[in-house]
Amino acid sequence: MPVKALVITGPTASGKTAAAISIAKRFNGEIISADSMQIYKYMNIGTAKPDEAEKDGIPHYMLDIVEPWEEYSVAQYTEAARRCIRDVANRGKLPIIAGGTGLYINAIVENIDFTSSPEINKEVVAEIEEFYAKNGAEALHSVLEKEDPEAAEQIHFNNVKRVMRALGMKKSTGMTLAQRNKASKMAPKEFDCTVYAVDTPRDKLYERINVRVDKMLEMGLVDEVKNLLNLSEKPLSRTALQAIGYKEIIDYFNGVHDFDTAVERIKQGSRNYAKRQLTWFRKPEWVNPISLGELMCIDISY
Repeated sequence: MPVKALVITGPTASGKTAAAISIAKRFNGEIISADSMQIYKYMNIGTAKPDEAEKDGIPHYMLDIVEPWEEYSVAQYTEAARRCIRDVANRGKLPIIAGGTGLYINAIVENIDFTSSPEINKEVVAEIEEFYAKNGAEALHSVLEKEDPEAAEQIHFNNVKRVMRALGMKKSTGMTLAQRNKASKMAPKEFDCTVYAVDTPRDKLYERINVRVDKMLEMGLVDEVKNLLNLSEKPLSRTALQAIGYKEIIDYFNGVHDFDTAVERIKQGSRNYAKRQLTWFRKPEWVNPISLGELMCIDISY
């Protein structure tokens, strides 16, 4: 029998974290994070990572598991998250996967097997790396948009490693990312997931995002980034730098932008990210859109 699990997702600043904690308290649940930035240690304010008071006694997993100068892949996440889900269920608790990283959620719900990835031609990889070195991340992402528009929509241009992999797979095998994922789904499914996505009117969501960014700055985001840079001589990893707010503040430190411009870029980047998330949540047939108020009142009969 597949393990029953609940998934609570939605765009950034939609209120899904607080909802997941409330539901966990009502239904004897524990939370497995599905946020690709909250995995990083020391990156708390800018990733809206829940603190101990916000967790309200509910155990959380997949938070603070990676150093910020380390790369981390969806394959690594999926393997670790699956162990957490099994452990929570084996102790008689309800596993609640909560977060807004669609790639992570898709991997769990669709039970994707990352151990059988198709081989990518080394010559193709070398060509892609050479193109990136000459033209940069945004130009590389534009190539992916032509080769695999759906993958380009899911992958931010700063995530060069994933852009290269998706492009390399398409050029080596002819398979899009969606086709590869379909071919790699394991059967039977290990988890039976009910998925709710918080559906918030866009104008209200953007307002919440702007307020959240202002609050992050009041809480000390600038000092958090400064302390993060002083932790190690190693630079932040490419995956860590995808966290909105950190690169913008680093650019401010380096004189690329003034402070007000950096703040506006954080807000705009967050709004753009939310827009991409909303687009993603509309695609899978297993996603159930729900208002925040309705989500807080759901009844689970597992």
